[in-house]
Amino acid sequence: MGSVTNPAGSAAAGPAGTPVVGRGREVELLVAALEAGAHVVLEGPPGTGKTTLLRSVAEEAELPFVFVEGNAELTPARLVGHFDPAQVLERGYNPETFVDGPLAEALRSGALLYVEEINRIPEETLNVLITVMSEGELHVPRLGRITAHGGFRLVAAMNPFDAVGTARISSAVYDRVCRIAMGYQTAGDETAVVALRGPEVDEQWRAKVVSLVRRTREHPDVHVGSSVRGAIDIVRITTALAARRGRKTTDWRAGLDAALVALSGRIRLAESGSRSAEDIVRELYTAEFGQEPADDADEAPDGGDASGGA
Repeated sequence: MGSVTNPAGSAAAGPAGTPVVGRGREVELLVAALEAGAHVVLEGPPGTGKTTLLRSVAEEAELPFVFVEGNAELTPARLVGHFDPAQVLERGYNPETFVDGPLAEALRSGALLYVEEINRIPEETLNVLITVMSEGELHVPRLGRITAHGGFRLVAAMNPFDAVGTARISSAVYDRVCRIAMGYQTAGDETAVVALRGPEVDEQWRAKVVSLVRRTREHPDVHVGSSVRGAIDIVRITTALAARRGRKTTDWRAGLDAALVALSGRIRLAESGSRSAEDIVRELYTAEFGQEPADDADEAPDGGDASGGA
């Protein structure tokens, strides 16, 4: 496969110019594994840039890229492909009447086949992938053998903390892939991500928003906290709310409302807890931004002092 320019750098260009922030090591490891001919699983919680990282590598190396969404409805036929019934009636079973699925397409073109949420797909579909990884070819009834082009690689992603609607990945899969663990980025890297993907706001306030989101990952009543996507949404929603209310973006109440909207559905509470997600978000928001200020209805809109509880 092609090489990636400066893979160990702090940022690489992703789709549509979106940088991959703070993932230099992971990029380097992924590129090395793919160049060595290995299949790879990217393992980490949501919002840690797994898809963006792989798209960046594929784009830099000018490799074709085939995306597959992993879910319970991904049958072997949907993954591999199928014979078109109308064409079969007219022309019979032959290569011209076969419609390639994403796996057949990736095998023929030597593409990176990216399977998102691999632990959500049915076992019979997973067995097809195991065979392809082992043999480098696919046998399709009435069609014959599809041999993997030299550049074909399977890259799968999974969230190890998600137990709803998922299955345990067998040792047969892990024995055929190399694993790259992707944890959450540093506070500085997450702040840079929010700056790239959110509207322009006060820097200190944005850093506090990131700190608030990171607090959700440490709260004793929270089993799984929010990813950096929560911080991006808080910044976006607060900006919109403040504009509608004629307030500064750093307005305490606008920030709280945005945090409740952005985080209450993202955090997963511990089963032993009795509190609501909204209660926990309010607690963490107050810990980060302080108590609710006295009525400040006369506060100037954006452009004045940026303290506003930040």
